[in-house]
Amino acid sequence: MCELLGMSANVPTDIRFSFTGLMQRGGRTGPHRDGWGIGFYEGRGCRLFHDPNASAESHVARLVQSYEIKSKIIISHIRKANRGRVCLENTHPFVRELWGYSWTFVHNGQLKGVKKLPLSFYRPIGTTDSEHAFCWMLDQIRERFGNVPRRAGALWDFIYQLASKLRERGSFNFLLSDSKHLYAHCSTNLSFITRRAPFGRARLIDAEVVIDFEKETTPKDIVTVIASRPLTHDEEWIKMKRGAFDVFIDGISMGE
Repeated sequence: MCELLGMSANVPTDIRFSFTGLMQRGGRTGPHRDGWGIGFYEGRGCRLFHDPNASAESHVARLVQSYEIKSKIIISHIRKANRGRVCLENTHPFVRELWGYSWTFVHNGQLKGVKKLPLSFYRPIGTTDSEHAFCWMLDQIRERFGNVPRRAGALWDFIYQLASKLRERGSFNFLLSDSKHLYAHCSTNLSFITRRAPFGRARLIDAEVVIDFEKETTPKDIVTVIASRPLTHDEEWIKMKRGAFDVFIDGISMGE
């Protein structure tokens, strides 16, 4: 199974601490050796890094860990291949344009028979069930709404309906973003933590790294990190219930 990492914040924020923990699970503390990727939003654009090699041994991953890229929305993924060969085109995040925005998607799980779902506008580049599901979802959204819906909740409800249909085919943990919102759906395992003042210290589970968030933030900062499994000791992560769906804007859960 793969692992996911996402971040939503109210100010551009550095994710190197969490990213460092996740990368260890790609071949050092975990079995997810079949590629990794990360996307940083800058306005409507998305700065992407992909590598089909194990993240724990990746020179590109070390570059990202040493390069301070701050963003309000970040999505990352480490892969344990079960559908589709290990190659660059099968490496998440997958990206497509809709309504003039870059939509990014990462998935953990297996979906039986998903490739039988018909596609119209969007087509996969690789051979994973994940990318096919992403293309199908965007096709459905494009057909349902001619343009950006006036009421954001209508779109959120529809994405949840699509997630529920795909969840019937297997495990469908995913993170999805349109550059403004971070959508999270839990099929089996997904947890999150929201950090805000007063900030404290945290220690990674997968690496000997400790950070004092008080020295790295301002009292107004709000940062939510979402992961397949908690990344830190000494913090209370919230485990999402199976079938749960949430939308994060500026670090705040719309389900609160």
